[in-house]
Amino acid sequence: MWPFAAGMVVGWLVLARRAVASVRGGLLVCLATVAVGMGLRVLSGQGTAPAFIAVSLGFLGTVMVGGRLLLGAGRLLLGAGRRLLPTRTR
Repeated sequence: MWPFAAGMVVGWLVLARRAVASVRGGLLVCLATVAVGMGLRVLSGQGTAPAFIAVSLGFLGTVMVGGRLLLGAGRLLLGAGRRLLPTRTR
């Protein structure tokens, strides 16, 4: 687990001046997490089977990018809902 935590920190540091909460930011942090995490696993003598890499990308992509997509959709729906409500007249 520690290699992926280190990879996530590296991704956050790379995006420190950009929109980390955006979908694009989530994708970049996800890719950095997997790349650095796998590199650290190789250096520490742990396995990096292709199936493990695929599962890691799928899980981290779902969590890191999917969560941002859901939040963005929720904000979009809430914003659209406010515009559809009738305004009060005095």
